[in-house]
Parts: sequence; C-alpha cells; structure tokens
Amino acid sequence: MTTCSELARTLGEPLAGTAPLAMAWIAIEQAGPWGARALTDSHFDPELGAALNARADGLPLTLLLIRQPGRHADDHRTHGTRSVFIAYTGPEDPWLLHLLVDDPEVLLSLDLAAIARGVRPVVGVVETEPLVLVCTNSKRDLCCALLGRPVAAELAAERPGRVWESTHTGGHRLAPTILTLPDGYVFGGASAGSLTVAAARGRAALGRPEQSAELAALAAWGVVWPRALDVEPTQSGYRVTDPLDGRMVLVDVAEVLLNPPRKESCLKGPVSGRSFVASIVGPAD
Repeated sequence: MTTCSELARTLGEPLAGTAPLAMAWIAIEQAGPWGARALTDSHFDPELGAALNARADGLPLTLLLIRQPGRHADDHRTHGTRSVFIAYTGPEDPWLLHLLVDDPEVLLSLDLAAIARGVRPVVGVVETEPLVLVCTNSKRDLCCALLGRPVAAELAAERPGRVWESTHTGGHRLAPTILTLPDGYVFGGASAGSLTVAAARGRAALGRPEQSAELAALAAWGVVWPRALDVEPTQSGYRVTDPLDGRMVLVDVAEVLLNPPRKESCLKGPVSGRSFVASIVGPAD
C-alpha cells in the first residue's frame, strides 16, 4: 500500500502554504506511547488533558505532548519533574519559556487566552536557543513515526538538548513534519531536517496565502534560513518587506486545486485538497 507521504512526494505536492495555523504552543513532556488524541489517550492524566483541551478550544493555541528522542518502552511513569515549553510565535516579539513542573495540574492556572495574545506568563525561564519538535505520533499517522523518528535522532545528535519528539502538528502526508519555536516555522518533505527555506511549509502565525508569499520572497532573495518578513495584502497580491534592509517585492498568490485527489493521512480516504502557489510579480515601489 502506498502511504500518504509517498503519494504526496510522487505527486510533487507543494510544501509552501501548508503550515498549521497557531499563534502559541504549549508542549508538555510525557513519556511512553501516545494515542491519536494524545492528551486524553496516553499516560498523561486524561481528565487533565480534557480540561486543557477544553480551555484551548477556539484559541489560536496548540497543545502538544513531547518526549526525548530514542527508544520508547511502554513507560507508565506519571510522577516526577517534567519539562513544559510555552511559546508565542506571533508577528512581534516571539518568546519561548521553559518551566519544570512536578504536578502538571499547575498548567490549569495558566491564562491560555492571554498566552495566545502574546502575554508572557510569569513562570519559568526565557529560552534563547530554538526548540525543535519532530512529530512522531504513529497512532495519528504511521508516516510521522517512520519518517520522523530517524530525523529526530539525527537532529538531536546535532543539537543536544534542543530536540524533542512531539505529537501531531498537522500535515501527515508531508512527513516528516518539524516545528521550530519560538519562530513558529514548520518544515516537511524529504529535506525537512535541513530546516531551510527550501523545506519550509510556512510560518504558523501567518495565513496560508501569506505563508506562501513570505517563502517565495525568501527564496527569491536567496535566504537559506527562514526568518520573519512583513507581509501586507494589496489589491493584486502581497507586498513583502524585509525588516532587516527594507527591500520589498510584490508577490501574487493563486489558490489551486490539487489533482488528483489524495489522502490527507493514511487513515483517511482521498480528498481534493488545495494549494497556494506564489510567484514574484516584481519589485515593490
């Protein structure tokens, strides 16, 4: 059977403009296996997981479970200190916090709505090094584990202590899928582990057309490592400005239907997806 990721690669599905949408992320360490709905289908307290999910519902905030890369036995550990990372990936002043908690119920005291607006809670310590999360949630889609775990191990060797396996971040068919915090860039496809513009799916704080426009400008300027640009809609597309040197470019973004229909994941039937294809129109005035 052809997997969803094999089919996406065979069909040459575009990566740009496919990042999940979120302004903030909370990643909670939880050892052991994860189910399809990890916060309520794992060794994490399911009642607490349900409560956190309910508080995050409707917010541009994503909750994840994370674990150290490596071999994963059926670890039933529920006690002890665990890491929690809180990140705001919005357009201005992104930040990343790391806190250690003995009882994850303290997370119920967090104001998730405020975090989603970029209000930094007075907890933990500010992290200055990027965090790399690689989706390996096999119960959500096998492609994520088969393709994600080797990449997680490679990145962990290159960036000791800065790489974690994570639950579902979206886009199984583009596995391996990788999220970096606090910039909020998502990567996918065969070269995802390079963390370059060529492997980027987009910045999660932007809408999907804007993601595609930003990546097109970065590629046109020969930028290797993705970084945030100013993306403004115009009557005919988007004006993209580099805040570092002020250069601007006009980008047209067309929404196209993906044919033939393809699986969104190995567990779902084929659907007619869509893509946002960006092209450089010319320099902005």
